[in-house]
Amino acid sequence: MDNSENNDRMTTLSQVMNTLAGRGIHREFRMNEACEMKFENSEKVYQPSELAILKTYRFEGDSNPDDSAVLYVVKDNEGNRGMIIDSYGADSNYPGEEFDKFLRDIPILESDEFNF
Repeated sequence: MDNSENNDRMTTLSQVMNTLAGRGIHREFRMNEACEMKFENSEKVYQPSELAILKTYRFEGDSNPDDSAVLYVVKDNEGNRGMIIDSYGADSNYPGEEFDKFLRDIPILESDEFNF
């Protein structure tokens, strides 16, 4: 079966990260050990209401469920754009419930700008 319409679709985390980097998005929002969400190379601590999720990409490993990951394109109230990356399934990058609760509380503003 010919699936030519999907030949250009990005299917790996590294492909999406490279494309985002080409658009100037290469820094990460990360939760530290104190359960504070910070933008890479910044000391600002964010609340979920100060962020918006613009796009969500999910990746599933073909041969290993441990290869499953999700990448969120995120924008803060000042217009800074970055990403949140997390593995999902049995092993998350962030232990405990704080990270999951934080993510659930971020408003979602899906943007067609990141449909590639």
